[in-house]
Amino acid sequence: MSSTRWTGPLIRPRQGTMKAGQINPQSLKVEINDVPIPKPNENEILVKIHCASLCHSDIMIFEPNDEMVYPEKPTTMGHEATGQIIEMGSNVKGFKKGDNIGFLPATNVCFNCVPCKQVHNMWCERNQPVMQGFGSDGYFAEYAVVDYRSSMVLPENLDPVAAAPLFCAGVTAFHAIDDLKLPAGSWVAIVGCGGLGALAVQYARAMKYRVIGLDIAAAAREEAKSLGAEYVFDSAAADKYLERVLEITNGGVDAAVNFTASKKAYSAMPAMIRPGRGILMVVGIPAEPIELNAYDIALGKFRVMGSNNGTGYNMRAAIEFSAKHNIFSRLEYFTLDELPLMVKRMQNHEARGRMAVKFENSTDSVSESRNRSTSRL
Repeated sequence: MSSTRWTGPLIRPRQGTMKAGQINPQSLKVEINDVPIPKPNENEILVKIHCASLCHSDIMIFEPNDEMVYPEKPTTMGHEATGQIIEMGSNVKGFKKGDNIGFLPATNVCFNCVPCKQVHNMWCERNQPVMQGFGSDGYFAEYAVVDYRSSMVLPENLDPVAAAPLFCAGVTAFHAIDDLKLPAGSWVAIVGCGGLGALAVQYARAMKYRVIGLDIAAAAREEAKSLGAEYVFDSAAADKYLERVLEITNGGVDAAVNFTASKKAYSAMPAMIRPGRGILMVVGIPAEPIELNAYDIALGKFRVMGSNNGTGYNMRAAIEFSAKHNIFSRLEYFTLDELPLMVKRMQNHEARGRMAVKFENSTDSVSESRNRSTSRL
C-alpha cells in the first residue's frame, strides 16, 4: 500500500469535552460518553488520536477471566493507537508539537528497573503499573494522554492511520517471531491467523521462515495463504492435519507460535513440534491455565517461551522493521459510535484482520475508506 504522511494542521481541542468509547463496569456494556479532554502531566503528551484499533485483549473484560481487574468507573477502552502531538508536559524530551507518534499503554511505571527495561512494565519493581484501556482511560477517544517514555515518532514512510495496530499487535507479533532466533528456512506454525497471526505470517516470511498457518476460520486461513503461508490447515481437526504437518516438515515444526486464547489449541501444539530443538511460543492467554507435560520439558523435547505487547525499549525495532518491509494489518474502519458493533463482531469471530476507529481530521474520511482493506499486498 502507499504511505501517507500526515501534513494537516495541528488539531487543537475546540472545547473542554470529547467523545469517548467506554466500558461501564456495572452493566459491562460499551457506552459513547462525553468526557473531559485530559490534561498531560509533566511526563505525558496530549495527542489527537488518528486511529485506534480493537484488540482481543480489549474484550477480555466481557469474558470470564481470573486475571482481569475491572475498573471502578466508566473507563475509555483501547490500548492500540496512533496520534499527533498537541501538548507536552514539562519533562517531555525528544518530541515536538505536530509529531505523529505511536505509543504503548503502560503508565505509573518507572521505566528504569530491570523488568521495565528487559521484561515487561507489568512487573515494575518500584510502582504499581496501570495499563491504559483497562485500569485507566485508553484510546477510543478523540484525545488521549500518553507517557513519552513509551512513545516514539513514526518513521516517515509509515502511514500514521494504518500504523495503529502495530502498537500492540505488531510489537507482539514481531517479537513472537523475532525472539525465535531460528535459522532461515526453519518451519514455523502460526496457530491463530487472525489479527496478530496475519502480522506474524508477514514477519515470519520477511525473516525467511517457512510458514504453516492453522485456524478454525476459513477466511483467516485464506488470509494466511495470501500473505505467504505455504500450507494452511483447520486447527479444529488435529487428527486430520497433524500427520500432514509432520510429513511436510520431516518430523515437526521448529517452532509453534500460538496467538489464540484456546486451551485446546495449546494442548495440540507439542505433538507438532520437532523433538529436541523446537519452541512452543506462548502469546495468546486462555481464560484457563494451559497444561504442559513437565516430562517433555525436563527432557528437552521442546522449549517454552513467551512474547507480549512490548515495552518502550523494544517497540522501535518492531515498528522500524514493519516500515522497512511494508507490513500492515488488514483494516476495516468504523466510526466511534460503532464501537459496540466492533466489539460484538469480534466476540462473534466475524472480523477479518483488524477493526479500527479512524477519527475525524485524519488523512481521509471514514466514508471514503470504510470498505478499503489495507495490507502489505
